[in-house]
Amino acid sequence: MTEWTCNSNEALTISLLRAPEEANDQRESFHPTFTYPIYGEDETVYGYKDLAINVQMASGSLATRVSSAYSAKLKSSSSTVDDVEGILAKFLPDDHYKAADEAAFLQRVKDDASSFRPFGQKIYSYTTTGKGKGRALEDDVEYEVYHATFDVPGFKEYHRRMQLFILLYIEAGSYINEEEDGWEFVVLYEKRKSRSQPGSFTYHFAGYSSLYQFYYYPDRLRLRLSQFVILPPYQRHGHGSELYKSIYEYVLRSPHFAELTVEDPAEAFEDLRDRSDLRMLLAHQKFMEEGFGADALTAGTSASLGKRKRVAGAFQGKMGPPADKAWLEKWRLELKIAGRQFHRLVEMLQLLHLEATGADASAVRAYRLQVKERLYRFNYEILMQLEREERLEKLEETFQSVKDDYLRLLAGVQ
Repeated sequence: MTEWTCNSNEALTISLLRAPEEANDQRESFHPTFTYPIYGEDETVYGYKDLAINVQMASGSLATRVSSAYSAKLKSSSSTVDDVEGILAKFLPDDHYKAADEAAFLQRVKDDASSFRPFGQKIYSYTTTGKGKGRALEDDVEYEVYHATFDVPGFKEYHRRMQLFILLYIEAGSYINEEEDGWEFVVLYEKRKSRSQPGSFTYHFAGYSSLYQFYYYPDRLRLRLSQFVILPPYQRHGHGSELYKSIYEYVLRSPHFAELTVEDPAEAFEDLRDRSDLRMLLAHQKFMEEGFGADALTAGTSASLGKRKRVAGAFQGKMGPPADKAWLEKWRLELKIAGRQFHRLVEMLQLLHLEATGADASAVRAYRLQVKERLYRFNYEILMQLEREERLEKLEETFQSVKDDYLRLLAGVQ
């Protein structure tokens, strides 16, 4: 890098602003994970020293103002100095505030406290307690999730503001085609008691997910989770799990949806999904009792793997191994979980039971064969290109890797 080149990830700062009288923290600032969709593959900006690119957003309406500052700017060069604000503006809605509009923008932030309300219909809520990371939470804090589509007045314009976070926090993320039918959205807000208006509340954007509908034979729909983002100030506090849970429960309640699927999930999201689904199944008394017998422990999310060791004896229910396929399919359809995901979850629950009970060798062998059968079917084309011995060796290696990953996930389901 030359002295006139800056890393755009480090230079760009996003700040969520609240009205001064409503703010616990006057602002929350953070850096993006990615800026290559905006400033190029190298994520660099040329022509400045000590560059700071500031993206300020009203924490509720996400009204946006862009400004920049630097200690020096290159004046004469054979290379073109980057227009940092102009480049970023291409990815923002036309109604964003310019650097010179600071007074109008700060008034918008202040007005938000009394005027901004979430778009769409509330579908889920939960409450957190105690202090959050870097946030002085003097009271319990309520969060609400709202469902909206582009048909909701004003939401299309709102989406144009919040979609910037897709570029900044999802690798290979891109803007969706808002003219395409079938998109739905769930948006997570922090809800605060207003300090300036007793009896009223202020709402602050925390994250969202985009969902897309597909036809599901013969007369229903499959809902695919496409994009999912929680803003950095709200990460590692369970909000991602709650947002995912709100989506899953929305699908369960909706008779026109047959199942929930996920589009090419990132590793971190896949873990979140697996653990959320596992907690749901562990807390589902009827499913657990049918699967493992009436004496199976169904203590739910509070029981660790070690505490589950009071479950005794061999498998007594439909869970096997090998599991009863007709019984599994009945529950898969009822729980609206996609096939591969559901069978992975079943394998995790079987392994949990095996580890907790010290089951005999025949049960362990049956489990290994069941998992290998699924892996063989899933990887059939690749495996069939190998010689028999190499194929068996690769299948065993994959099984051990899958088992280790299951144990990692189970250890995190507390």
